[in-house]
Amino acid sequence: MNHGVAPAGGVPVLVIVGIILFLGVFAGRLMKSVRLPSLMGFMVLGLITGPTVLGIISRETLANLSFVTEIALGFVALTIGFEFNLKQMKGQGKQLVRIVAWESLLAFTLVTLLVYLVTFRLPLAVLFGAIAVTTAPAGTVAVVQETRARGRFTSTLLAVVGFDDVAAILVFGFALALTKFLIGVEAGLGEGVDVLPLIVAPFTEIGLSLAIGIITGLAAGLLSRALGQSRDVFILTLATVFLLSGLSQVMPMSLVLTAMTAGAVITNTQSLRVVEPIAGYISEVTPAVFVLFFALAGAHLDLSLLPAVGGAGIMYIVGRAGGKVLGASMGARRAKAPENVRKYLGLSILSQAGLAIGLALIALQELSPLGAEGEAIARTVIVTITATSVIFELVGPILTRYSLDKTGESGTSAR
Repeated sequence: MNHGVAPAGGVPVLVIVGIILFLGVFAGRLMKSVRLPSLMGFMVLGLITGPTVLGIISRETLANLSFVTEIALGFVALTIGFEFNLKQMKGQGKQLVRIVAWESLLAFTLVTLLVYLVTFRLPLAVLFGAIAVTTAPAGTVAVVQETRARGRFTSTLLAVVGFDDVAAILVFGFALALTKFLIGVEAGLGEGVDVLPLIVAPFTEIGLSLAIGIITGLAAGLLSRALGQSRDVFILTLATVFLLSGLSQVMPMSLVLTAMTAGAVITNTQSLRVVEPIAGYISEVTPAVFVLFFALAGAHLDLSLLPAVGGAGIMYIVGRAGGKVLGASMGARRAKAPENVRKYLGLSILSQAGLAIGLALIALQELSPLGAEGEAIARTVIVTITATSVIFELVGPILTRYSLDKTGESGTSAR
């Protein structure tokens, strides 16, 4: 009897999930034994069992389990939102804005300049620069939770990772509009290229995300208060994450920004008696979700793409890493942030994955109608970003763990 859980000719999806969770426990422990983040074990497990190595996890299975990524990001963003307690963060708002502005602007500028120097193609360089702004929040949150990190540096790190999504959406919107215009001019399309919708789109996405996040956060907070200490709060928390994850697939909104806003609304409008149970339930669920999330992320990694990085890819890696590290340090210095923030924040925000690839796919959709040049630029971006994401996803969590240990805020660091 076929219950619709087995892809044609493959292993049933539920069996795959069971294998990942079972082996993930030991893979994570192995990494922790050598003081590496356990998520590295999950990713290596996914890489080995994925389509490019053993093929136990097929591409069809990856497609069937794509909802896991959305749910995981929903939990991640909600967790980040809980860190935005306005009373505790009083006076830090300008500091965070300066740090995000500096690291985003410098990453964009350096990548754009370096890629242009090796390709002499301004539209391509601008797109690379915009995508360089993105930061993957899941790896950061996973390392923070695993190390039980707490303190000023940790809260600043989570806030910066959250705001990076907003900055990336805005920068990419303008960069894509500029890229489309430049390609149109080179192709002689002139006024036939309509860039206004591309400029308006990021503001629409951010506005809609904030609105839905606020409404959802208020509703979830009030219902949680009414339920009190009941275990039903756990069901309500799951419902909130599932609802926002689903809405993000059918509406022009950012799941990370929406769920982050909902979390911030809950933590700033409700008492600790309401917030702490929700945060507790999330911390109980996320370990299993993270095993699946990072194993699937590892299964998506295609090491065969690495040789295709080329000069543009190398410049992208150098420019993004340099821009993030130097920009975060310069922004923290001008914001008079603590010394450990100045020294280690940039190293902790190098992870990059889903959002970057998603933006590259949007570029393909928007640029393909502009002819061969537009499609060539978009496909170059997709291949390069996918390849470089392999590097950033493997190195990023390790540097985050290193930074948390060096600042002394990791609960598992040697004191």
